[in-house]
Amino acid sequence: MNIINQHTKICIGKDALEILKNIKKSKILIVSDEFLVKNSMIKRITQKLDHTNKIEVFDRVKPDPSLSTVSDAIKTMITLNATHIIGFGGGSAIDTAKGVIYFLRESDRIDHDIEFIAIPTTSGTGSEVTSVTVLTDEQRQTKHLLESDDILPDVAILDAEFTMSLPNSIIANTGIDVLTHIIEAYVAKGANEYSDALAEKAGDLLIKYLYESYSSDKNYIAREKVHIASNLAGTAFNIAGLGLNHSIAHQIGGFYHIPHGLANAILLKEVIDFNATDKAAKQRYIKFARRTGMAGDNLDDNMAFSVLKEYISVMMKLMDMPDKISKCNIDKELWDKNKTVLAKNALKDDCLKYNPKSISEKEIVAILEKIY
Repeated sequence: MNIINQHTKICIGKDALEILKNIKKSKILIVSDEFLVKNSMIKRITQKLDHTNKIEVFDRVKPDPSLSTVSDAIKTMITLNATHIIGFGGGSAIDTAKGVIYFLRESDRIDHDIEFIAIPTTSGTGSEVTSVTVLTDEQRQTKHLLESDDILPDVAILDAEFTMSLPNSIIANTGIDVLTHIIEAYVAKGANEYSDALAEKAGDLLIKYLYESYSSDKNYIAREKVHIASNLAGTAFNIAGLGLNHSIAHQIGGFYHIPHGLANAILLKEVIDFNATDKAAKQRYIKFARRTGMAGDNLDDNMAFSVLKEYISVMMKLMDMPDKISKCNIDKELWDKNKTVLAKNALKDDCLKYNPKSISEKEIVAILEKIY
């Protein structure tokens, strides 16, 4: 039996923030980061909120949000006795807000409903429409994926204006993160007709607009289309699941603090090659290449498969992304020392259960050796 949850109301466009005006006489916690507060971008949110609301900002979110950061945000949430929580920022801010809700629900520390609004400022995670959050355990140097329908945002606000000032490196990393979400969802064990349709449309938009989005910070339409592609991809993998790519990338991020999208990008072709040793999975990759227009019907299956991997290589090169871990200032001795631990932790990662092909610790170590 397939169950499709469509919980989140999605507001898109330059006027999408207008929906915030409907909140009145409430206590609102905004979870964000110091940069968005200091550059006053957060004022676009606070100025839309009615004066009858009590508003508090938690601005201590960092990349790869930690359990300790979530704990601090929970204390602020409880003190405020908030009825609304707004995750404003990249995936880290939204994941932190999700962590707050998750642990409050688990501990029964709050006795009223909380409305959760997600406002992404990057186009990558799709976290605004997913029921998962990824939090870092700093003591163990690993990441934990938590999953619950309770942490699905009630409202997602997509305003691409927030992405217009992003540096090219973030556009590149988050863009390939979207591609990884799309491809993993397409071959995942939980894939069905609904997730396929979302992944295919997200792929169409990403392939058409990602480089335009990267090459011009004035192209609003391209930025909005990639924003939508990220949202569609998030919905696709929330239905279908992810896989090996994310299982390993989570560990690389936890140990070495390489940006999540970049870790996914460096892994992507090696994971595709591993999964493609399963004939059914390889046919799914080929189908995706054809459905999104990467490969024409005149190409045989092996060529279509090669085109998919070549597209990844070309896009990474065009967007000046390192294609190996060694180009990310990670010492070889340190990498070799930790690769077995990374592999063991990847095997425990919740994303792995959706991968189309099982994998051993030794095989993960082999992938880690190839990507260095």
